[in-house]
Amino acid sequence: MKREETQVLIENVMDELSEEKGFLGIKNDQNRKEVCSSAKEILKTTDKIIKSYIRVSREKHGIVRIPAYRVQHNDISGFYKGGIRFNENVTEAEVENLAILMTIKNALHRLPFGGAKGGVHINPKNFSDQELNLISKKYVQRFKPDIGPNHDIPAPDLGTNERVIDWMVGEYKTIHPGESYLGSFTGKSVENGGARGRREATGKGTFLSYRWLIQDWFHTSADRGEVKRNLQWKTLQKLLQTREEKGHIDVAIQGFGNVGSVVATEAIQYESITHHVVAVSDRDVTLYNKDGLDIDVLNAFARTHARLPFTQGELDETHIDAVILKAEDILTVETDVMVLAAVEDQIHKQNMKEVKAKVFVEGANAPLTQDADDYFESIGKIVIPDILVNAGGVIVSYLEWKQSRITEHYGEEKVIDEMSAQMIETLQRVYDEYFYTDSATMRYRCFYLALERLTNLLYRHGKLF
Repeated sequence: MKREETQVLIENVMDELSEEKGFLGIKNDQNRKEVCSSAKEILKTTDKIIKSYIRVSREKHGIVRIPAYRVQHNDISGFYKGGIRFNENVTEAEVENLAILMTIKNALHRLPFGGAKGGVHINPKNFSDQELNLISKKYVQRFKPDIGPNHDIPAPDLGTNERVIDWMVGEYKTIHPGESYLGSFTGKSVENGGARGRREATGKGTFLSYRWLIQDWFHTSADRGEVKRNLQWKTLQKLLQTREEKGHIDVAIQGFGNVGSVVATEAIQYESITHHVVAVSDRDVTLYNKDGLDIDVLNAFARTHARLPFTQGELDETHIDAVILKAEDILTVETDVMVLAAVEDQIHKQNMKEVKAKVFVEGANAPLTQDADDYFESIGKIVIPDILVNAGGVIVSYLEWKQSRITEHYGEEKVIDEMSAQMIETLQRVYDEYFYTDSATMRYRCFYLALERLTNLLYRHGKLF
């Protein structure tokens, strides 16, 4: 979803909320519509967009000026919160859209955070460690008035990791001597005050959102009343019927980084329902095997090389049985479930009719356009949206932020258990409302629940008249 699509969705949901009799306790229809119209304008617009240029002296290319951004969308739910990505596709519009989605995501999962996002327009693979270290420090220097543990708390995102965040924390500490610094960023290394299990949290939460739907929720909801999403209900029935006939469910995963690789591991280790990961991809290649790939070996290779094998020689050396396809072919392979864990706008109007999967799990931010979402909804496919699916990271970031305030480390099991419990509470609410109401899409229902909460907070804080 692009920024314009996100804003249209906000408009549509707010228009529906304005027609809800008694919403916000306002009985007068005209007054309620005026209040909701004000909320619509607030939530469509962004509190602050900060753009800067990071000047870096490169080892071989002289001084370069790199665009960098920090966007703070809304903080009615709490301090601004959102990752920083290093990627060559970073633009102001993209970062703003991701900040809006963070506000919606945090509200949906009832976290005490607002929404923000940051970005640096580089391909980190083209920079040395020393140069990345300097870029990380310069980012903190440029945005120092706008970030901090009680204002805006960044975290890692696409192209960044705990090492980058540790560098940023170090620079924040240097700039603010004597002040509390551990809560200034989340996603730190455990040795630097980070939460155990943070790296795996988004991937674990992504798989949880899918497996909890087909296993726990579906089996406990069969006799609850009239289902409104009949086509999607039949898709779940067919998926489990396929499992009975084949003995397993096929999964394809676009993106084999922190999210995709963890989802692959979770899938093959899930004992209640056997899964075969038949295809994985990164920016260079898709690897396909209709009988299932050796995920343990692929994980080991990716840890060493920071990519998947993409030549026949590398496959032979590691004894991986796979067919080599183009990176974009991951979207059209034969599979039951597609996990999208790469980047935005991967399935759109031009390719959506070629996609064969029945269930889509958005581990990445906005990998489907609105056209694709609407089309899949109309033909009975299931799209589990990003703001529901990939919240594991920010939930654990909240635990890390709390941990920094009490200077006590949570164990990894406690972290994952608390993350799972928080997500399941939201999953239950969303799946109930989606399957048993006339929502346009599951994404629409997620936006509805989040915007309902945000509007209520704005009203209670006296921001709406």
